[in-house]
Amino acid sequence: MKDNVHFFSQKETVKKGVDLEKLGMRGRQANEFAELSLPILPGFVIDSDAASSLADQKVAESLRPIIRKIEEIGGKGLGDEKNPLLFKIVVSPNLAISNYPTLHNFGLARDVAKGFASWVGANFAAHEVLFLARGMLAVEDRLAELEGRDDDRAKLAKAIEACQKALKAEKIPKAAAVIMDEYAAFLPEGFFDKAEAQLEIALKRVSRLIHLDEQDADDTAILVQPMVYGNYGKDSSSGAFFTRDIVSGERVLQGEFYQERFDEIGAVGKDINKIAPDYLKELERIARKIEDKHLEIRQIRFTIENKKLWLIEQRQVVAKSTQADLKLLLDLNARKVVTDEFVVESIAPGRLNEILHPIVDMASVKKLPGVSGGIAGAPGAAIGRAFFSTDALIDAYREAQQKGMDRKLILVMPSTFAEDVKAIEVATGVLSCEGGYSAHASVVARQYGKVSMVKTEMRIRGKKATIGALSFSEGDYITINVPYYGEPQIWLGKADLIEPNPEDSGLLEFIALAKKQMGHFHVRANADTPRDAALALLFGAEGIGLVRTEHMFFNEKRINQFREMIVAETVEDRKKALDKLKPMQREDFYGLFKTMAGKEVTIRLLDPPLHEFLPHNAAEMEAFLAHLAKAKSAKKLNRADIQARCDSLAEENPMLGHRGCRLGVSYPEIYEMQVRAIFEAVYKLAAEKVDVRPEIMIPIVMNAAELKLIIFGKKIEGKVYKGLFEIEEEVRAEMKAKPIPFKVGTMVELPAAALGAGELARYSEFFSFGTNDLTQTTLGISRDDFNTFMPDYSQYDLIQGNPFSLLTDPVKDLVSLATKRGHLTRPGLACGLCGEHGANPDNIRFCMAAGLDYVSCSPYQVPLSITAVAQAEIEKRKGEKK
Repeated sequence: MKDNVHFFSQKETVKKGVDLEKLGMRGRQANEFAELSLPILPGFVIDSDAASSLADQKVAESLRPIIRKIEEIGGKGLGDEKNPLLFKIVVSPNLAISNYPTLHNFGLARDVAKGFASWVGANFAAHEVLFLARGMLAVEDRLAELEGRDDDRAKLAKAIEACQKALKAEKIPKAAAVIMDEYAAFLPEGFFDKAEAQLEIALKRVSRLIHLDEQDADDTAILVQPMVYGNYGKDSSSGAFFTRDIVSGERVLQGEFYQERFDEIGAVGKDINKIAPDYLKELERIARKIEDKHLEIRQIRFTIENKKLWLIEQRQVVAKSTQADLKLLLDLNARKVVTDEFVVESIAPGRLNEILHPIVDMASVKKLPGVSGGIAGAPGAAIGRAFFSTDALIDAYREAQQKGMDRKLILVMPSTFAEDVKAIEVATGVLSCEGGYSAHASVVARQYGKVSMVKTEMRIRGKKATIGALSFSEGDYITINVPYYGEPQIWLGKADLIEPNPEDSGLLEFIALAKKQMGHFHVRANADTPRDAALALLFGAEGIGLVRTEHMFFNEKRINQFREMIVAETVEDRKKALDKLKPMQREDFYGLFKTMAGKEVTIRLLDPPLHEFLPHNAAEMEAFLAHLAKAKSAKKLNRADIQARCDSLAEENPMLGHRGCRLGVSYPEIYEMQVRAIFEAVYKLAAEKVDVRPEIMIPIVMNAAELKLIIFGKKIEGKVYKGLFEIEEEVRAEMKAKPIPFKVGTMVELPAAALGAGELARYSEFFSFGTNDLTQTTLGISRDDFNTFMPDYSQYDLIQGNPFSLLTDPVKDLVSLATKRGHLTRPGLACGLCGEHGANPDNIRFCMAAGLDYVSCSPYQVPLSITAVAQAEIEKRKGEKK
């Protein structure tokens, strides 16, 4: 077996030419330590060619030269009565998971037990004899099982039970020699007699076990290393540490050490950074070497025995934060250990959610009642008092502001609508029970960086919500946790949160690296306020792909003014109301354009049906009536008049009704006000030497005639419809400004628009695919209601995944077709996708392949999209090189 035994130490690695696969996983890990010249315990590996066939080998004789080398390095001797050398045997398969017993302390025979006890104490010596016996009993039990010796198994079971019971005792009453006598009858003859013989017996029995285990017989090795103990004399200790902080990623060791303790139950550890300075310096050096080798955070176990530092093992770390990985990768990159491409490829886009949103400190919820399960709407964690209506939450928020109370509030409703946006904006999270990932609450929450969860089994009755056995009332604190991976959770009470800090997390540096990998295809943001725009810029957005102007009207200071416009009975009254709104819109656009100076800002003209803006409850009605009573120019209307107007605007299917460009056709004064506000802001900024790049987008277009009318206007039978170009010319003349380039385009969100894209491109300078509505109108399903039947469809594999998260093939076909037809008509046509689909890496790859120029998503999803684009570009370049 001479050629099958491979020695290694800090100064000597397994010889070149040896097939490392034959060393097994643990054997390779040990050799990796040796390759780095780290203070690894010397040892040897019996490779897989010989490990299962030691029965007829002279094992002790073959191993003596290697054991002598180990003795010289460690300063102990196998069988030395005063300072005995003991070994551990590790079965080393190539599988990450194995079920072999832990085998320690071989060499602990009768003749050395007293000498061993003189170093570690009689109680610990007795404990280690029991540990040795338990390991060998487990081997014998497995052999009896594989060989069909049921009688022996029954006896061994009793011995194992007795051994395990004895190991649990803090104080072991029996001496090591007595324990050896008790268990000798269950183990091979002469097992406790001599140290060298014991090691040989153990290796042969383990070899037999590997031989009989058909699964591992051909690829399993045996690793043998000395035992070292953290209580072996003075100035000894043991411990384990992570190569850096696994939460913050700070380049500081994280772990504990135990002074003059070793595997002692109840022992209290000390912070690893408080170990003696010389040891700490060496451990830090080791940590850097290990990270540079494996390019990841690792956990390292070590023992200091009689002032000698030894590394026991190093392993992967599963429970670590994205921030920790990011900080490590950026550190490696700064020192030229890894390339920019490696850093970008190493972080899955979805993991960045962890940095962008708070996470629950799980230790703080152990005693809180809670339930798991639900639909993730927007990731993160939120704590707050629950309120069951927008008005109740807004009132509570104002009171909290005035009295200096806790302003953390959670909106709990069956579903939300446009008028609830103001509550979502100030809440920490939203809990609803209707819809799903693409429900209104989820979409708006992602837009504002809030947490959203849909719990379909939740029932709300008055001011109380019930989820199974869990119930809470208005004003009660709840905690909701929506991880990117895993099940959402709800707890009653207040958990502790770990708040994100993008500036300190390494995220911004990572985004900069990712953007260096990007080509023409870029990422924009859906943003409605200067604050959102600034956040999007911080996260790397190259412009705004969607400004939803309707969100600007839901501000509590504006909503009633907008309602006044809706209930106006004449065009003149409507224009008067719009004149009051125009300065507000102008300031909104001014702030967005200024924040995004030098980048495109795509403003969608009013889209939702007007009934969404009208009062939906008694409180809103009272507030509107009070507004009308104070408004000098408004016609005095009573409750019945307003209700009649609400009823007249109600629609059976509003999402396919009077909305989008259809509003612009019926109420041209609304679009005229918005267009004027846009260009007044544009030319005001131009006078301030700000680089403004406006794009005006017309929604819910189904044919080219609609687009032509709104852009160019029309005169018919004495009636004049003023087009966008004419309005812009009027504003420019009024402000005595020079022309500023701008674009007019359309959203493609209806199959008719996609099929007629060639004709639309005659008038549209860009397409923006609104894939939420395009999915609804293509598949004929509602994003708010599809969850009622989607589980059944998933059960029978009738649809793959959530169609409002992952683009379906029919929708992809329409996007591809529209892009091709649009480019045939207008080769320079810009195409983008705006909507929640824009942050999904699979969708992004499709968009890039289909010839689109960008995706646009909420500010908090911009880093995810940038990462996905960069990874796709890297993959593309690698493919081209092949």
